[in-house]
Amino acid sequence: MSDKTPTPSQNGQTPDGTKKPDLPPGLADDGDDREEDTSDEASESGTKNPDGGRDAGHASESDQQPPGTKKPDLPPELAGGDGESGEAGTKKPDGPPGAKKPAGPPSPGSGDDADDGPTLPPGYSGDGGGDGLSREDFQSDQEVRWCPGCGDYAILSTVQRLLPDLGVDKENVVFISGIGCAGRFPYYMDTYGLHGIHGRAPALATGLKTSNPELDVWVVTGDGDALSIGGNHLIHVLRRNLDTQILLFNNEIYGLTKGQYSPTSEQGKVSKSTPHGSVDRPFNPVSVALGADASFVARTMDRDPQHMKSMMRAAHDHNGTGFLEIYQNCNIFNDGAFFEFTEQETKDDRALFLEHGAPMTFADGTKGIRLDTLQPKVIDLESGNWSVDDCLVHDETSPELATILGRMSWQEEGDAIPRLDEPPLPRPFGVLHRTERPTYEEQVHRQIADVTTEKGPGDLDALLRSGETWTIE
Repeated sequence: MSDKTPTPSQNGQTPDGTKKPDLPPGLADDGDDREEDTSDEASESGTKNPDGGRDAGHASESDQQPPGTKKPDLPPELAGGDGESGEAGTKKPDGPPGAKKPAGPPSPGSGDDADDGPTLPPGYSGDGGGDGLSREDFQSDQEVRWCPGCGDYAILSTVQRLLPDLGVDKENVVFISGIGCAGRFPYYMDTYGLHGIHGRAPALATGLKTSNPELDVWVVTGDGDALSIGGNHLIHVLRRNLDTQILLFNNEIYGLTKGQYSPTSEQGKVSKSTPHGSVDRPFNPVSVALGADASFVARTMDRDPQHMKSMMRAAHDHNGTGFLEIYQNCNIFNDGAFFEFTEQETKDDRALFLEHGAPMTFADGTKGIRLDTLQPKVIDLESGNWSVDDCLVHDETSPELATILGRMSWQEEGDAIPRLDEPPLPRPFGVLHRTERPTYEEQVHRQIADVTTEKGPGDLDALLRSGETWTIE
């Protein structure tokens, strides 16, 4: 990474006075969080190499909204609540297990002074946040150089809209990445950051967070980076329960190296490295995380920024490792890999949005999930044979239920074939599992304090000179 620290652009110009290029949908200052963030209308402007990492975060000179701009108009579907929810009348829990206390101010529309206007989802009520920070404060002056239409644009936009709401001091925010298209992420964030080598982002995050627990550390990785060369590092950060957020961009392909199959590519995948089809059985990322005993496991999609933002916030609020798999469309090398779950035409029937303590229903409440012994089954709630009371109720604290949910809708060649008269199972999105346990850095520092109390502060020079020593002349 370069030692040069870029200065954030001001008034739409870069430091050399040239005009800043138009940003793709979802990244423009007056854009919104609609699902079109990942459309093929993303910027086709020229790109350049980022000039390196960032040595320090730079806040914008003004915390005010730029002159001439206005807050985005929200689409109707975003103006009335906070995303997919369970059946009416279900009781929400007092708070998720393992959650950290929010650091920021109450969200707009809460409290006794709230007006009677519509309640907006978290993060859609403006770009303001803790300490007066805005989305622009987290945008670097580097040109975003992903392919036009890439799902990474929506993820970047969502993160930049979320951070002001978290109430974390900007100088305490760090983004660490590995190799791949997702590895560019730290360049586009006006925070501290580090672009690491293949698969090592979890190791870097472990050292950084352990040495300075006050930092808010985010790991950004891809399916190849995290589950191929970085698989060994991923499972250990999950089992240790480091207090960090891991955003895994899963597009089921190698994008940066131009279209080879990845550890999450389906069997039979024809790619540049598997011209006759892959014979490898793929990893299921959430099952890998659950197998490593992760304390927080969730799944979301790039085409639903509202849900994605709520899952990022949940991962951040969790006291421990927050593992979030994000279905991300690579429109160049694996276009449409998740369209059955993400597109409006099929999303209702193929995606199940989970809510703790609520019955599992989907397809606008016309279908539900019940457990037949250990097998989830789809039931028709309009047939008169079943009701919402027959549906399985989600419990984030149950690792057994999380294991079942992680396998739902996951079929590969050689698996048991469902009966033809059985409807296909939807794929779960949301928090599959969340539990509370001590974090790695808490235990390390507690152990250091206990040993120091018992034996006193250490003296490295005295240690080296202790015992039998000799001098070589």
